[in-house]
Amino acid sequence: MSLWTSLEPASATVDPGGSTRVRLRLRNTGDVVDEYRFEPVGSIAPWTAVEPQTLRLYPGTTGTVDLTFTPPRTPDATAGPNPYAVRITPTEHPEAVTVPEGNLTITPFTEVRAELVPPTVKGRFRGRPKLAVDNLGNTRLTASISGSDHGDQLSYDIHPGNVQIEPGRAAFVKASLKPRKIIWFGPKEQRPYTLNVLRSGANPLPVEGTYLQRGFLPRWLATFLGVFMALAITFLMLWIAYKPQVRTSATEQLKDAGVSTLAPSPTLTAAPPPPPSATAPTPPAVTAETSTAAAAGGGSGDTKPAAKPKPKTAATAVKKLASQDAGRHICYRAYIEGDGWQDAVCDGATAGTVQEGKKILALNIAVSGTGGSAANAFIHDPDSTTGNGKWEPQWTAIIPDGKDNYVGSTKEDAPYMTGFAINIGSGQVCETARNTGWDWGGQGCADARPKFVFGGTLDNSHWLEAVRFTV
Repeated sequence: MSLWTSLEPASATVDPGGSTRVRLRLRNTGDVVDEYRFEPVGSIAPWTAVEPQTLRLYPGTTGTVDLTFTPPRTPDATAGPNPYAVRITPTEHPEAVTVPEGNLTITPFTEVRAELVPPTVKGRFRGRPKLAVDNLGNTRLTASISGSDHGDQLSYDIHPGNVQIEPGRAAFVKASLKPRKIIWFGPKEQRPYTLNVLRSGANPLPVEGTYLQRGFLPRWLATFLGVFMALAITFLMLWIAYKPQVRTSATEQLKDAGVSTLAPSPTLTAAPPPPPSATAPTPPAVTAETSTAAAAGGGSGDTKPAAKPKPKTAATAVKKLASQDAGRHICYRAYIEGDGWQDAVCDGATAGTVQEGKKILALNIAVSGTGGSAANAFIHDPDSTTGNGKWEPQWTAIIPDGKDNYVGSTKEDAPYMTGFAINIGSGQVCETARNTGWDWGGQGCADARPKFVFGGTLDNSHWLEAVRFTV
């Protein structure tokens, strides 16, 4: 080796959007004049400038080269230590390449942008805006979403309520706005509201929108109904109040003439209807049994028991959601030891329990708009010698969109789940899991199969408590 090098300093720190400089010293320890070419390599090479790019040294002499680092203020400048290197190639002996290495620490920064899509929503009973949250910083963003308005005129249903977003990525949060009072008649009313992006140790980021609430009935229909009711009441009152007056003066005229008259005979009226004949058949009394029998099949024969209602599975929920909002959806429910199946939830909502110590034995998953799903369960192994659980013998088949997929077991002595794996046919699937004794883990995502995402833990002693999925 005919070259000696030294980086001063070997480790440096820089802020995104700023710059810092490191000096490279080198000495020609050979016995011939040589020229050296310098080339930065590594992940931060695009932000590294070398000045000068070539240096000619006589034997025994020393030279310096300046390395200037200018990482941009973008998510690409990953926060934390970033190794770098400079390739030095001598002209006389190109095979004797030297690559001194150093470390550049990029400081973290946070930048969040949020936008309502659309900013104004209309409806009589609810509005459904979406909040797009972009992480423009170089560290993972964890935030929660809440809603507020003046006068507490709206209620808010937000899914998911918490998001974790990697640098350079975005998340969409669905909100459902419901007015606390219904406008039955009258014009539209504007109800301004605010969705707040809340982060730990930072001021809330407010995003303002408008909910335009429509009346249940249009004004012209209300006027028409009012006029119609007034006319109907007037007609009814006139009908009741009208009584024709009939009188006769025949008796008074006879008395005035001095004619003796007999008392008038009573006026004939219609006879009342005769009582029922003794021989007439009396209709049978209608009882609850005969009514039920008649409704079931004509009053003869055995009655069939009522059909048992079908359970509301994840497929039931995802079909209903897809019929209201076509697109990509995932619904799921958990089988809890001692409690049985929970109701299905969708698109980032929580299935399972939190801090109740209850174990998930099985999961029921269904998707739409993703090309089907396949899954496997990681379960407790009582015979483990490593402290880890085990996979079920094989993955499920690829279950089509709108169909139920099951992993785990609902048998009485079934082992609890500690984790799971899932993949889909198109797009991306994300999960967040919580195991007993721990808080929620970070969000994991995977692209379409053959890739898959794992959630939970391999540890035998920490069972699965709750899960969230998005697609």
